[in-house]
Formats: sequence, structure tokens, C-alpha cells
Amino acid sequence: MRVWVIVGVGLAAIVTVLFLPPIPQDPAYHDFADRRRFLGIPNALNVLSNAPFVLVGALGWTFLLRQGRPRADGPLTAPWERAAFLILFAGVGLTGFGSAYYHLAPGNVTLFWDRLPMTIVFMSLFALLIGERISLSAGQRLLPVLLLVGAGSVVYWLVGELSGAGDLRLYGLVQFFPLVAIPLMLLLFSPRYTRGADLVGALAWYALAKIFELLDARTFAVGGVVSGHTLKHLASAVAMYWILRMVKTRRGIRW
Repeated sequence: MRVWVIVGVGLAAIVTVLFLPPIPQDPAYHDFADRRRFLGIPNALNVLSNAPFVLVGALGWTFLLRQGRPRADGPLTAPWERAAFLILFAGVGLTGFGSAYYHLAPGNVTLFWDRLPMTIVFMSLFALLIGERISLSAGQRLLPVLLLVGAGSVVYWLVGELSGAGDLRLYGLVQFFPLVAIPLMLLLFSPRYTRGADLVGALAWYALAKIFELLDARTFAVGGVVSGHTLKHLASAVAMYWILRMVKTRRGIRW
């Protein structure tokens, strides 16, 4: 029944998205509050604030590559989890490069390179949580499927935009459904590892990042020091670090 709750929510989300009209990219999305140039870099703070993503991605890879074989009481209990976390932190690092590239010249084509690695992060984390909370084998089997769906959602959007029929519905589903499903899995299923509360902390930091994104111009209007979008990058990077911190300190729980 607990699994069917997650499946039911997923089906309801898919049906809802299908009944919505196509959602093209709003051109105003690219109109950020802080356009200041620094050291010849346009939109400098929005570009440079992506550096923490690259750092967290590198730290994640360094930790994972130093890990020994998975064991029952370690931070990784199945070999595929190491590969999934390597993919996740590769996505984090690539998000830093992709987002910096986008903010140098905001537009739909450059935005593609910002969104593509983010789907890698969303979908790999989703698969890992399915493996931890529901079934290791299900998480492993769903990982490549979810990654393909995530990447496909961004390709579908960009191809549509280039032909004058952009549609963000599938990308929105990829980004936001895990944010609903993950808290449900935390509530309904027993953990395989300690430090489960760190996931709540990561979600809280990501929620704060989305708030900063919505308040981009209002935040910049307070003194003209930093914009909400710059703070969004920093808060999102902290959310990714929270996940790295969880993986480094957690231990397997015998079921």
C-alpha cells in the first residue's frame, strides 16, 4: 500500500500535466536583476556564484573514489549506489559550468546547458532514494530510465522552443515530482541508512533557493548588493553539500 501511494501520486501528477496546456518558456525568465560586469565578466555575480557547485561536485567525487568496497555498516551498501552518487555529483559539478555558461549570455539555447545537468542531479537522487527506502533493485533498474526521462525532458523543451512550440510541462514534472515523492518516502518507509534527517535539511535549503529565485529583483533592490538569483545558486550549492555531508557520515542500518 505504501508503494501504491507513491505510484498513485506519480500517476496523478502525470495526468495533471497532460491536461495542462503547453507551457512555453517565458522570455522574461532571462531578465535578471543583477547585470553588473566585473573583471570583464557580464552578469558577474550570477556567473561566479556557480563555483560552489563545481567545488561540491569535486568533493563528492574525491570522497566516493576513496571508498572501499560497499559493506553493510558503511555509507554505501550496494555497488550501484557508488555509480549513482558519482553520476549525481558529476551532475552537480556540470551544473556549475552549465549555469555559468548560461548566465554569460542568457537565452534558451544556453539555458539548455544549465537545465540538462540539473536533471541528472534530480533523477539520480530520486533513484537513490527509491533504492534506499523502497527497494535496492528497483532503484538500480530505474536509474537509467529516470536519467533518460530527465535528459529527454530538456531536449523536448529545447526542440519545441526552436520550432516555436516550447513546452515545459515534462521538465516541470521531472523537477518537482521528486520534491513531492521524496518527503513521502521519508515518511512512509524505513531508512536503510542513518542521517536521514540530512535529506530534510537538503530539501529545506533547496526550498530556500527557490524562494530566493522568486525574489530576485526584490532582494537586489535592498541595497543593490546581491540579487536573489545569486543567493539561489549559493543556497542550492549548500543543499548539494548537505547531501554530500549525509553520505560521508551515514552508516548502514541492518533491516
